[in-house]
Amino acid sequence: MTEISERLVLSPKAVIEHLQMMEREQLLISCQDERRRKYYYLSHNINVIIDLQKQDGVTLSLSDGDKTAKFVGSLLLFRRLIRARDDLLSSLEDLERDIGAKVNEIMRTGSDILTSEKELDIILALSHYNLTLEDLEELSGLSMDELSRILRSLIEKGLVERTDTEYMIRGAHGK
Repeated sequence: MTEISERLVLSPKAVIEHLQMMEREQLLISCQDERRRKYYYLSHNINVIIDLQKQDGVTLSLSDGDKTAKFVGSLLLFRRLIRARDDLLSSLEDLERDIGAKVNEIMRTGSDILTSEKELDIILALSHYNLTLEDLEELSGLSMDELSRILRSLIEKGLVERTDTEYMIRGAHGK
């Protein structure tokens, strides 16, 4: 966006609006890096056909070059897609490492608060999503009585709260 803004001498706001419009119309696709910078790519090859005319009216065709240009365009798009995929995979690896470290931290710090491995399992499940009692029963494999007892204990400890239909980590409304 900055590069386009500088080269075309347009305000960043105008560039952002145009990029968003082109993305809505599926002319562009975008991805974000770990610093939340957004990168735009053409979603399809765009071919420009140019006919050159001599002064006597004879048209010079670029048809032989068209195939090569289209092939090169496909290769360049392929290259951008591979790079975008590699960037996403790298970000995903970093994210997986961060998640693993956070799970270890939760297990370590939770050992003073939680009284059983089953409580930890329920807390970790609710860390992913808000879940109904039925979802938790299916996910945990616990009996309804044991699950209800664990959920009451987690609520009493101030870790979990309940809406009409779902259980969630305290403070996770709408998240």
